[in-house]
Amino acid sequence: MAKKPFALRVDEEMMKAIEKWANDEFRSVNGQIEWMLSEQLKKGRRNPKK
Repeated sequence: MAKKPFALRVDEEMMKAIEKWANDEFRSVNGQIEWMLSEQLKKGRRNPKK
């Protein structure tokens, strides 16, 4: 699976919360954001077909 880079603007306080969560889960911030997006796609039954 190819990954497409893109810029993401995030409020400073939200970014701090994401960084803390990522550290708690032993993930990179990028990995944490990918995981968060994936979970929401699953919950919304919009997970892309493989």
